[in-house]
Amino acid sequence: MSDTVVLTPGQAKLEQLERIYRNSCTIELDQRCKPAIEKAATIVEQAADSNNAIYGINTGFGKLASTRIETEQTAQLQRNLILSHCCGVGGPLPANIVRLVISLKLLSLGRGASGVRWIIIEQLQNLLAYDIIPVIPEKGSVGASGDLAPLAHLTSVLIGEGCANYQGEKLSGREALRKAGLNPIKLGPKEGLGMINGTQVSTALALAGLFDGWRLAQSALITGALASDALMASTAPFRSEVHELRGQPGQVEAGQCLRELLAGSEIRESHREDDERVQDPYCLRCQPQVMGACMDILKQVAKTLEIEANAVTDNPLVIAEHNEIISGGNFHAEPVAFAADQCALAISEIGSITERRIATLVDPALNYGLPAFLSPEPGLNSGFMIAEVTAAALMSENKQKAAPSSIDSTPTSANQEDHVSMACHGARRILDMNQNLATIIGIELLTSAQGINFRQPLRTSKPLESTIKVLRQNIAPLSNDRYMADDIKSASDLILNGTIVDIIDNKILPVL
Repeated sequence: MSDTVVLTPGQAKLEQLERIYRNSCTIELDQRCKPAIEKAATIVEQAADSNNAIYGINTGFGKLASTRIETEQTAQLQRNLILSHCCGVGGPLPANIVRLVISLKLLSLGRGASGVRWIIIEQLQNLLAYDIIPVIPEKGSVGASGDLAPLAHLTSVLIGEGCANYQGEKLSGREALRKAGLNPIKLGPKEGLGMINGTQVSTALALAGLFDGWRLAQSALITGALASDALMASTAPFRSEVHELRGQPGQVEAGQCLRELLAGSEIRESHREDDERVQDPYCLRCQPQVMGACMDILKQVAKTLEIEANAVTDNPLVIAEHNEIISGGNFHAEPVAFAADQCALAISEIGSITERRIATLVDPALNYGLPAFLSPEPGLNSGFMIAEVTAAALMSENKQKAAPSSIDSTPTSANQEDHVSMACHGARRILDMNQNLATIIGIELLTSAQGINFRQPLRTSKPLESTIKVLRQNIAPLSNDRYMADDIKSASDLILNGTIVDIIDNKILPVL
């Protein structure tokens, strides 16, 4: 696969955006968009020289939109806009997310409806090419009108202000550009507004949450299958006839995945007859229904975010074919806010059902003959007792974080911006939720592999044996109690970095 991702405005795919998020690839904007960009810039330049008041070009901003700005002051207007809006707080966004933000901004500006000059495109591409990573504080956006504060911090580096990381060193924006052999640019009419009006930070954070969330959903199917075999659960509830009668596509996929993961298990075959249990708990039996619903939601989120990644979301917009500049509201990130809330619900539910399987594995009243807390010598040893408590704590934390952000609007900017989306922090919380979920799934990986060890000499399926083999290359089975935090961290890393997913044939796992 090429190390270069060529982004065509209006046509970017999730696969390309995930490559940008996960890899240090070269990113280029399709040069065929240049004429449309330059045409829109010419329209803006002409508007700036006219006597007509046009928002953001020769007027103030927000509540100050009625204030007319003289032509000779338009450059200062744009510079002031950026500096005044650099009000972000909190820690910096990770470098891979900043690169994704810049890529999304290129896609948006590349549609030729923002009115910026080509030099803006070149400067953004220079940031990516020279690996200059603007320091963007994580907090300060309400998701309308656009991600103003974080995008202002991005834009500040283009003009030699703000801060950036370059070659492992945090520098002023001007110094980072100088060391890379670049010069600050001077913003023209509307260019500052075109840069900071937009949903790119919210969308990048939501995409990051989606990409990792989907990987975690795949991982939870694998560890769910391991837990099912460790607990000698029935595979009858995974049969295709059950799921086809309902018809929910995610449920059908999840059921098929679980069947294929467990196919050929000696453990399963050993208790098809004379098993005293009639039904398994819901956390085992209803995996296709719950995981399938979560995957269907994540796929809907993916559709929304792919559209948003290709969208023009600044204001005003240049409608070049009619030679018009129109004020609208595409900067309102409500679609992203709803998508983030849906993603958070799915992540929370995956953690909820996973934690219940962990609790079943360690409980001698429910685990069908396994020792208490999966210790070879319970009593003297506590085994996985508190690992399950940790999973419960993280599950509960994710439930709290899953409360919707999109309904929590508040008026801002002297009531001019009187309804906002809260998309940015609604998306950002997903990163923390995914970390929590990875740990929950990592604990299930540890406990279910331990349970399967106790079922020897019976063997699990080949895909699940391969999973356990990789786990054991990193973490030994638990005998006597030992320091557990490192084991949990290692298992969580195997989940989050995709190692466990990569073990399984990609024809088995559902795809986004």
